[in-house]
Amino acid sequence: MRYKNIILAVVLAAGAASSVLVAPVAQAQARTSVDIRIGTPPPPVRYERMPPPRRGYVWAPGYWAWNGYRHVWVGGHWERMRRGRHYVPPGWHQEPGGWRFNRGGWGR
Repeated sequence: MRYKNIILAVVLAAGAASSVLVAPVAQAQARTSVDIRIGTPPPPVRYERMPPPRRGYVWAPGYWAWNGYRHVWVGGHWERMRRGRHYVPPGWHQEPGGWRFNRGGWGR
């Protein structure tokens, strides 16, 4: 009976230690980002008629995204304004190694 208690204590301690060691790794993985670089240039930007202005919102224009096989159009949409920030639209930029996608977002 005593050996069972010792084995149980060792198993529980190992489980607790592994959860402590895994937590920082999981957090680090959540902060990683994907850098998309491809050799195929995006098609020309599509014309979209911007809807009438909406108070408290900024228009986020459409852009070409990469789905792993080809470019797909993502239509424009309204983004709620954020105080003290400015909207940076997503887009593609040509670099020496091909085309890199900047996913945009809110800058300071």
